[in-house]
Amino acid sequence: MTKILAFSGSARNGSFNQKLVKIAALGAEQAGAEVSVINLADFPMPIFDQDLEAKSGMPDNAQQFKQLLIAHDGFLIASPEYNSAFSPLLKNAIDWASRRVGDEAPLLAFRGKMAAIMATSPGALGGLRGLVFLRLLLSNIGVTVLADQYAVGQAGTAYTDDGSLVDQQTQTNIVSLGAELAKSLANRK
Repeated sequence: MTKILAFSGSARNGSFNQKLVKIAALGAEQAGAEVSVINLADFPMPIFDQDLEAKSGMPDNAQQFKQLLIAHDGFLIASPEYNSAFSPLLKNAIDWASRRVGDEAPLLAFRGKMAAIMATSPGALGGLRGLVFLRLLLSNIGVTVLADQYAVGQAGTAYTDDGSLVDQQTQTNIVSLGAELAKSLANRK
């Protein structure tokens, strides 16, 4: 069975992006994938520092996150936009997970994986500018990023009380994005 790891680049309580990635995860599950939804808040990591790594090795939470990436075939990732880029939290987690431990292959957690990316923010563009940089980073470390992506604007009013999106077409699009990732991964096997 295809395994997908779903997470957002936000650790904020009530995160709009964590809600968004859960909607995409529903679509992946409906398409037959096994989906693990995690919150990066559960994996606090120090800011990547090569001196710290040399002195103490990879922090336990970074290693746990990396092992989750390795154990899954693909990723659903939602990220808020911070000054036209993706979040520092997400960048830091990716930086730690990209580090080699022992004689393992370079970029073991990322090479050959596939991802679908999305964003939401209170602004009109919904985090669209940050997805450009996220796509570039993921592609550079060996992840195939699906062509389709979504950015949901006006996040403060975009969700219902149950966490679904108010606009049914947008809800359908996000669910379909998760399903597209699951189907694309299944076709690779």
